[in-house]
Amino acid sequence: MQIKYFASIRERVGRNDETRELPRSITTVADLLDHLSAEDESYAIAFADRETLRAALDQEHVELDAPLGAAREIALFPPMTGG
Repeated sequence: MQIKYFASIRERVGRNDETRELPRSITTVADLLDHLSAEDESYAIAFADRETLRAALDQEHVELDAPLGAAREIALFPPMTGG
């Protein structure tokens, strides 16, 4: 799966994106966040405030409890503002 990081998430994990083979036990966005957070402190810090974290699977916004299904890409980012 291609994982893309944006804005402050990107700054905290120190990369724009990465490609990973995920264990079968990772079935939701939240599972992925837990998995990455357990691997490295920079991910744990980046994903600490789940209330404000946003995700998109194959460019469609989803909740963190959304199943990954057959998605090829996930994007993780803080809340967006603008006008």
